[in-house]
Amino acid sequence: MDNFLKAVEKKAYRIALLGCGQPEDALDIVQESMIRLVAKYSGKPEAEWKPLFYRILNNQIKDYQRRRIVRSRLFSWLGNDDDDDDPLQNMADPAESGAEHQLQVDGAFAELETSLKQLPFRQRQVFLLRSWEELSVAETAKVMGCSEGSVKTHYSRALSRLREKLGEHWP
Repeated sequence: MDNFLKAVEKKAYRIALLGCGQPEDALDIVQESMIRLVAKYSGKPEAEWKPLFYRILNNQIKDYQRRRIVRSRLFSWLGNDDDDDDPLQNMADPAESGAEHQLQVDGAFAELETSLKQLPFRQRQVFLLRSWEELSVAETAKVMGCSEGSVKTHYSRALSRLREKLGEHWP
């Protein structure tokens, strides 16, 4: 189980960060997802851990977003609006190598992250699970709690939107 958790922690953090926008909250979401996986499903076969973990992570992100909406409605009169906070600008810059190619790659990834944030939630989650985590259509459907056809539709739409936005930026 330890090796599995080490293998997915960085990708899970990126998914959570894109889902919630706050580095500290993303860490909490990943940690809580890992704790729940170990507590409830450590006895399951290893082949089932990946879809189970991403289902738990996806649910944690949804719960976070619901709580955030409720808080923003309740406290909007205070002028506390966290929606303008861009998590990508709060992240540490990668070390500069000075090479022109590295600048192009960095720019492309920054543009990808910006474009991913602009996708609807379900399209973004399907794209991340299918492309970054390399889950199958069936595994993604299980994680997302929807049909395989819905996964295919969301993935296709996400790819189309990303291709439109990233055409000139992606190497």
